[in-house]
Amino acid sequence: MSLAVIVLAALGLSGTAYSQDHEPGPPQVIHRVNPYGMGLSVPAGSTASSSNPISYHGGPVVTTPVIYLIWYGNWAQSNGSDTLSGQQIVRDFAASIGNSPYFNLNTSYTNQSYNAVVSGGVSFTASFNQYTDGYSRGSRLRDSDVQRIVISAITKQWGGHADPNGVYFVLTSSDVSEQSGFCTRYCGWHTAATSSLGRIRYSFVGNANRCLNACAIQSVGPNGNAGVDAMISVVAHELEETTTDPDLNAWYDSSGAENADKCAWTFGHSQYLANGAWANLPLGTRNYLIQRNLDHNLSGPNGVGDYCMMDATHN
Repeated sequence: MSLAVIVLAALGLSGTAYSQDHEPGPPQVIHRVNPYGMGLSVPAGSTASSSNPISYHGGPVVTTPVIYLIWYGNWAQSNGSDTLSGQQIVRDFAASIGNSPYFNLNTSYTNQSYNAVVSGGVSFTASFNQYTDGYSRGSRLRDSDVQRIVISAITKQWGGHADPNGVYFVLTSSDVSEQSGFCTRYCGWHTAATSSLGRIRYSFVGNANRCLNACAIQSVGPNGNAGVDAMISVVAHELEETTTDPDLNAWYDSSGAENADKCAWTFGHSQYLANGAWANLPLGTRNYLIQRNLDHNLSGPNGVGDYCMMDATHN
């Protein structure tokens, strides 16, 4: 979350803080760029956040999110990152993150108005929940283009009706820029908007191969694709924030930071792999290096409170 924030009360989102300097449109909650540089010698991150706790502001949560992947640009390049195998890394993550000990941290967040609880499950079907868009809005995107890309995909691929549980990810190849600040201010963001297709919750995540120093923590990825491996951490970040704060009016702290923001760029325990990469999350047949998430008001290593964790027992 950027320290430069503005409260957009006129949008009915009073109390939530957002980035000031994006173009007009729905407010974004950004995943800031890496403040530490390459290497895992970064601060461990917050343990308890009692001095600025996350709290509930009345909005909905998504009980079981459905992941939709929109592959934007050219994902069949010969650069070793924007590749079909790179896409498979993302698909494997989307198919295996649900009900994992890591994603189950989000079950500590509820819609207290309706007693709706985040289930920990995630739905993704590779044969249906994907769409390819080859530069329909060019290679220099504006924030408004990202929304139009999502609306076009829903119209052409998914029946013209937004899934109320859907999280629509626009995943751009590394030759695509996002002019409001990809690689300089953020590595990704999420937001929500009401359209003619219904309420859409969507996220922009660019291939970190465009700017590894800004959007990655290591130059070798656990799956041999540094750019896409770094994208996975941002996708996880945006997925859990869109689950617990889909309309930007549910769970955040007094500065506007959502659960994953409070643990950004901290990784907790990790293992060293044979290819020289670090990883901290085995899922299926793969390993990933994923930023931690905030375990809300549950027992942690130092007692009850909000803790940056990888799962309910490991920080």
